[in-house]
Amino acid sequence: MSITITPFTKQQLLPQEEKLEIGKHKSDLFIGIPKETSYQERRICLTPDAVTSLVYQGHRVMIESGAGESSSYSDKEYVDAGAEVTKDTKKVFACPILLKVEPPTIAEIKLMNPETILISAIQLKTKKKAYFEALAQKKITALAFEYIKDEDGSYPAVKSLSEIAGTASILIAAELMITDDLGKGLLFGNITGVPPTEVVILGAGTVGEFAAKTALGLGASIKVFDNSITKLRRLQNNLNQRVFTSTIQPKALLKALRRCDVAIGAMRGKERCPIVVSESMVEHMKKGAVIVDVSIDTGGCFETSEVTTHEKPTFLKNNVLHYCVPNIPSRYSKTASLSISNILTPYLLQIAEDGGIESAIRCNKGLLNGIYLYHGIVTNKAISDWFDLPHNDINLLVF
Repeated sequence: MSITITPFTKQQLLPQEEKLEIGKHKSDLFIGIPKETSYQERRICLTPDAVTSLVYQGHRVMIESGAGESSSYSDKEYVDAGAEVTKDTKKVFACPILLKVEPPTIAEIKLMNPETILISAIQLKTKKKAYFEALAQKKITALAFEYIKDEDGSYPAVKSLSEIAGTASILIAAELMITDDLGKGLLFGNITGVPPTEVVILGAGTVGEFAAKTALGLGASIKVFDNSITKLRRLQNNLNQRVFTSTIQPKALLKALRRCDVAIGAMRGKERCPIVVSESMVEHMKKGAVIVDVSIDTGGCFETSEVTTHEKPTFLKNNVLHYCVPNIPSRYSKTASLSISNILTPYLLQIAEDGGIESAIRCNKGLLNGIYLYHGIVTNKAISDWFDLPHNDINLLVF
């Protein structure tokens, strides 16, 4: 009779009682918010009100002195809210949870402790392989705003900042139309007896939708172009009125651009934004017309677009005024900070309620989707493919 060889003892082979988790243990968070050092970045992740609600729940928040000044929040407001304010940058980066708007630099990663939890934007197009290698070396768990999903499958941080960018694009165009040296002295809108301002919007996503809402609110006449009929239909429904919509056909687009006073670029692409307006099309536009290329973050959808800064935002090309500043929401830093804070605070409270990030990502699929590095292991397939890094499925690492 053959004897079955098994690595288990007789005791281990006996049926065991199942051990179930009785209840979640709340954890106390210690959050560090360093001052943003990236060029043109003026936002902050948490407002004083958000800090108050976190401190009230028993959590600690440490903020680097002056971190909120560019968003019109003073150190005193944060101290009154219960935060610890310090001038020591190293002390802030030593916190177990770090909140940043922009992703940290390599030098900032060196200041972090191993196993730190980093919550920030990722801005994949601007990143290099060394960034992920530096995070992996410190076994950091990193979560990106852009990847966090809501219950309905949307991306709340991306959507919220797109709303700001869309609304802002029209307000910026309205300012540029009245400038003495380059503008035409036109009032954006619809005055009795005067033809309304004509606006062309390229892209029917969130940016395009909010640009359309703002332009219509001011009384402008709009034309929206997009190659997705579904997006155009959704935009029509969300606006609650019929507006001119069209797929991107060169003849129809050129006709609209020739007549328009303002053109808004709000296209998106997988890697680079598609160029849908050639230089020859721009040459046919009215003298003094305004182009606001919101898509410049991903390359721009006008062939004539060149990246500009908040300090020197415009340039004239083919007698058309171009505004091509990346990161438009940063111009409205207080509004953008409030928006980011409103999205992050409930998630932070949920992480504490669930007993830490490990338990939270087991319970919340949307939060799990935001993780792109788990204890130094790359868990996002797009990142691993883009930078040729080893990839592991997060679901196999988190049970």
